[in-house]
Amino acid sequence: MHRFRVWAPKAKRVRLEAAGQRHAMTQAGGGWWQADVAEAGPGTDYAYFLDDEELALPDPRSLWQPEGVHGPSRVVAPAEFAWSDAEWQAPPLKSGIVYELHIGTFTPEGTFDAAREKLDGLRDLGITHVELMPVNSFPGRQGWGYDGVDLFAPHEPYGGPQGFQRFVDACHGKGLAVLLDVVYNHFGPAGNYAGKFGPYFTSSHHTPWGDAVNLEDAGSHEVRRFFCDNAKMWLRDYHIDGLRLDAVHAYMDRSAINFMEQLAAEAHELEAETGRHYVVIAESDLNDPRLVTAPEAGGYGMDAQWSDDFHHALFTVLTGEGGGYYRDFGTLGDLAKSLREVFVYDGRYSPYRDRVHGRPVRGLPGWRFFGYSQNHDQVGNRAKGERLVHLAGLRRAKIAAALELTAPFVPMIFQGEEWAASAPFQYFTDHDAELGKLVSEGRRQEFAAFGWNPGDVPDPQARATWEGSKLNWAERTEGEHAEMLAWYRQLIALRKATPALMDGNLRRVNVRFNEAERWLLLERGNVTVAFSLAQKPVTFEAPAGSALTLASAADVSLREGKLTLPPDAVAVVTRAISDQDDSAYK
Repeated sequence: MHRFRVWAPKAKRVRLEAAGQRHAMTQAGGGWWQADVAEAGPGTDYAYFLDDEELALPDPRSLWQPEGVHGPSRVVAPAEFAWSDAEWQAPPLKSGIVYELHIGTFTPEGTFDAAREKLDGLRDLGITHVELMPVNSFPGRQGWGYDGVDLFAPHEPYGGPQGFQRFVDACHGKGLAVLLDVVYNHFGPAGNYAGKFGPYFTSSHHTPWGDAVNLEDAGSHEVRRFFCDNAKMWLRDYHIDGLRLDAVHAYMDRSAINFMEQLAAEAHELEAETGRHYVVIAESDLNDPRLVTAPEAGGYGMDAQWSDDFHHALFTVLTGEGGGYYRDFGTLGDLAKSLREVFVYDGRYSPYRDRVHGRPVRGLPGWRFFGYSQNHDQVGNRAKGERLVHLAGLRRAKIAAALELTAPFVPMIFQGEEWAASAPFQYFTDHDAELGKLVSEGRRQEFAAFGWNPGDVPDPQARATWEGSKLNWAERTEGEHAEMLAWYRQLIALRKATPALMDGNLRRVNVRFNEAERWLLLERGNVTVAFSLAQKPVTFEAPAGSALTLASAADVSLREGKLTLPPDAVAVVTRAISDQDDSAYK
């Protein structure tokens, strides 16, 4: 027997089709309907019919959509999976090295099972956390996952529920924690049937995707419950170690207890039930440290947030780009401020926004923020999906890697970045013809602000756009790709072995730079990172007793206390710990 339950508060009648029969559902209070079906169990397909409509609707809380977002739901029992990670505990995020990947392009096959075969390479690189782009069901075969509609059901072409459980179990077996990107700010446009069941949306607020998700109006208590239950399901039933919340600045919520605070609290409360530690990470354009401030201090209690200001400051310095939101950046002073204070815009006027933006970070450690030189957005939302190495060259991409892995933030690497992958990461979809045409046209129009030629934008609907974004693993051992991979291995090993680099105390970060001469020095305890973008060699006074630990080019030298960098080069010098050094680095 299986009990079916669905929230449909406005419906006058709800019917269930399961096990080959129609069943009348009875009201169970609070807008919920339920029916017990003796013949149903794991593997049973089912659908709902509201009032007098004859449109078969999938369950908004469906755990399995084997025929896609328009097909019937299927009963599955996640608790029946035989886990082998009973003793698993995730490593602390504050000492983490995060690797963001997209299941559909990480391997040629684009499945959970194929991705499992690559985990040894991530572990050997020094990765501690794998962060997955969304894996819940979305329209078609391929896509980024941010247009998902069945938030509880792992995408069938990736391998469905059991494929995902096998992947997570394998990650834990390799010592890798798993973070999952979840999208609670909107639903995708195709297969979005939630609004037929209840007030999941509100016209009180509008977002780039239309009416906002209802987090504060009538019925919002159950909508919030929907998302919180989804978060807890991933943590409990799929053994996920943490969640990354997509674009929380698009949450429209004026409630006394903000949805973000509620979700973070419930995730952390689940730790008592499962005996495991969880983290909640926000992607935010707000530059608001309250997201990662404890509730007792007036914050939302999240564990970390993505920090775009560091990326934008680093990217513009290395590439010289200045279109769109990059117009707010471009100086070494901006990069220095991001390294010392996290947010460049912390109450400062933003020309791009034409308003004052952000709030200062005070009293928080650097490991509350992710630092990266590339991610799916900053690569994939370019016209051609170019990676940093395609735009700035190998030498400057090495500089980016060195800053990313020695900065006071939690470093995050985007798939293939570590070997300067030749494949771009482009935006791709698999919608029906009409919607696909609208998406393709809209994509081209979006890029006008960056000065990109609309004719250069690959068609998101073309299969070649998806196939061309898949990583070529064979190239990792070849030429400059192997050179870059070795560079990342050295940087990660250095970070893990050096207490000063794992310390997130922003007060211990010292940065010096010369805008005219185009060089910057980052000092963290006994470690100094120096890079130069000058057109001729630059020489610095190295700290007394320093040794050259890493150099991005063969012609970097340290002689008689003088560090000399050729153009577009970076070096790491370290000195022995002395009694005068802060005890934190001993």
